[in-house]
Amino acid sequence: MNNKITVAEFIKREKRWDRELDALRKIIKTTSLQEVIKWGIPVYTFEGKNLVGLAAFKSYTAIWFYQGSFLKDTGHKLINAQEKVTKGLRQWRFTSLDEIKSESETIKKYIEEAILNQKQGKSIKPDRNKPLIIPKDLEILLSENMKLKESYDQLTKSKQREYAEYVAEAKKEETRMKRLNKITPMILQGCGLNDKYKK
Repeated sequence: MNNKITVAEFIKREKRWDRELDALRKIIKTTSLQEVIKWGIPVYTFEGKNLVGLAAFKSYTAIWFYQGSFLKDTGHKLINAQEKVTKGLRQWRFTSLDEIKSESETIKKYIEEAILNQKQGKSIKPDRNKPLIIPKDLEILLSENMKLKESYDQLTKSKQREYAEYVAEAKKEETRMKRLNKITPMILQGCGLNDKYKK
């Protein structure tokens, strides 16, 4: 993922949804949020905390709220895109520019509420006591490579959990193998899966 692109470049690249993304961006920029690129996508922060993000998908574009579970959502606009996986993240999907224009005031109200919630300290903290479950494929790989196992054991529990969940989430064997190949050098370097995104 390219973190060096600008938001304007990101929008221009998303030809299918460029007008919709531009309209959402204009609404967000009327608030006090700061615009940055993280994970190759536009993210809007308040006092350094991620509050809102923009993305384009095949059949819709979306604005999401990192702590969206705290929003009142009186308009019933928000969905949890990954039930039982994400706790705080909520997404609002759009399929047309007209829809965004007609909802612009409501979108801004949701953003302002998200800012207020952040000021009040409302946020879901990660569950650091969750048990570490190592998937079978990763377990086999670690048992066959002692240097890799030593490196993995030296990682913090949260980093170990990130790798375990990353492998476990892959439903196809082919995808799991690709992920194992990807993470092996990262583990050997003592890196966490998401270190490059953390500042």
